[in-house]
Amino acid sequence: MLAIKSILFMVIGFVILIKGADFFVDGASGIAEKFHIPQIIIGLTIVAFGTSAPEAAISISAAFAGTTGIAIGNILGSNLLNILIILGISACIVPLHIGKSSIKFDIPFNLFITLVLVLFGTIFGELNVFSGVIFWLLMIGFLVHLFGAAKSEIKEQNTKDVPKKQKNIILLFLYILGGIVAIIFGSDLAVDNATVIASDILHIDDRLIGLTIIALGTSLPELMTSVTAARKGNADIAVGNILGSNIFNILFVLGTVSLIAPIPFSISFVIDGIIGIGVVILLYFLSKDDDTLSKRDGITFLICYAVYFVYLLVVNL
Repeated sequence: MLAIKSILFMVIGFVILIKGADFFVDGASGIAEKFHIPQIIIGLTIVAFGTSAPEAAISISAAFAGTTGIAIGNILGSNLLNILIILGISACIVPLHIGKSSIKFDIPFNLFITLVLVLFGTIFGELNVFSGVIFWLLMIGFLVHLFGAAKSEIKEQNTKDVPKKQKNIILLFLYILGGIVAIIFGSDLAVDNATVIASDILHIDDRLIGLTIIALGTSLPELMTSVTAARKGNADIAVGNILGSNIFNILFVLGTVSLIAPIPFSISFVIDGIIGIGVVILLYFLSKDDDTLSKRDGITFLICYAVYFVYLLVVNL
């Protein structure tokens, strides 16, 4: 009876998640179209911040509960999964065009902040108040740059675009708000019941659950939003969602948690961080090759994650 109930609720969670992602992408792309905002900007801000809500909630709650180690493991694992799994799956569905602004700034900035994260953790042995302040200053600087770049692009678009019928602005914001609520509620429902199935019914080890179900669970909003955006032809939202989410995870989430309580940075986190740096470098060179992530690139990402997953199993089991 427990198994049937858990499977039913897990399926319902995934259905809510998928429909929420549909509404969220429709609302975000509609806002971009209505105000002539480049889709990459929407992806890097509204979509990225919205889909990072589970990581933020889990990490900040962990800090207040005194279990700060969960925060950094959650963020490092999520950022790796975002690039390797989510961009990998999205690229397998449809080729993802990578804009010049992403190649010149967004991806290098991801690399820079991941490097700063590893350096702080290695030098101090923890992420402390100093780290938190630096991360917040970098976050503010990133947003200033982003909106400065958006202004110039909006001016260019206004001289070229032809007016067309658009949805009501209130309806678009309701789509976004309703989509976020559905995405978070659906992912919670799916993850909670998948965990019950794994631990209580299949008796899978807790550590393995954390490495698989929970890690993927907090990234389900990014996964569904990016895949939905790619399927609907909004590749810039799919790419911007991942790049923005990773930036938000490090600068806002870890920055905020560091200000609440120090986060111990063990040698395993240093290794994960170095792997994260390598993954961003791989993303940069694959993107720079022809400004596109192809199906072949997507398969490469998925293979890399499989290798990383095997490494985690060997180390943790």
